[in-house]
Amino acid sequence: MKIGDRLPSERQLCEDYGVSRTTVRNAIADLELNGYIKRIQGKGTFVQNPAILRHNLSDYYSFTEQTKKMGKVPRTDILEYHIERVNSLVAERMSLEDEDLIIRIVRLRSSNDVPLLFETTFIKYDDFPEITKPLLEELPLYEIFEKKYGRKIYRVNEIFSVSSLNKYQADTLKVRNGDPCLKINRLSYDKEDKIIEFTVSLARGDKFNYQTTYFPK
Repeated sequence: MKIGDRLPSERQLCEDYGVSRTTVRNAIADLELNGYIKRIQGKGTFVQNPAILRHNLSDYYSFTEQTKKMGKVPRTDILEYHIERVNSLVAERMSLEDEDLIIRIVRLRSSNDVPLLFETTFIKYDDFPEITKPLLEELPLYEIFEKKYGRKIYRVNEIFSVSSLNKYQADTLKVRNGDPCLKINRLSYDKEDKIIEFTVSLARGDKFNYQTTYFPK
């Protein structure tokens, strides 16, 4: 079946594959969870582009690694690269002084050429002075932290909220101005509990979900 095709009824699928209705329902639920199909009330269930990024909250998260694990091709486009004085909000989040310089990087993260994330990353310039735009175009940022500077991500703190996209962000993500998105504020720390980076990610609501797994006591 191709993208946009409507799935047969549960009864038809049971007859075609010789399985029970429970098996069919479980299979459909798995396909929907992984973004391969979409239910539209009153119309049916349709095949859709599976370029939805799914992440388990229990795991350490890397866009590049997670996308590859799903059998998809990650892509990162550097939209902006600036060395500038830190603003008050970022200084507070990263425990920096007002006169500190930061590197501000704006990136578009895509999976199979489908835009998913609009990310703005802040890193302290004095800690990573050799991170340039050409280097970022060559290597993943976390790989640079670890291999070039010996600073591996040891702890991550993330705050999730609902937000909306401005025109620039929406145009970049190929959605409508004002569309809702998942906003993720992320602080990454090394083993000495020093902040490595602060990233604000805006994720398309129709192409991104988070999953949590827990074990009740």
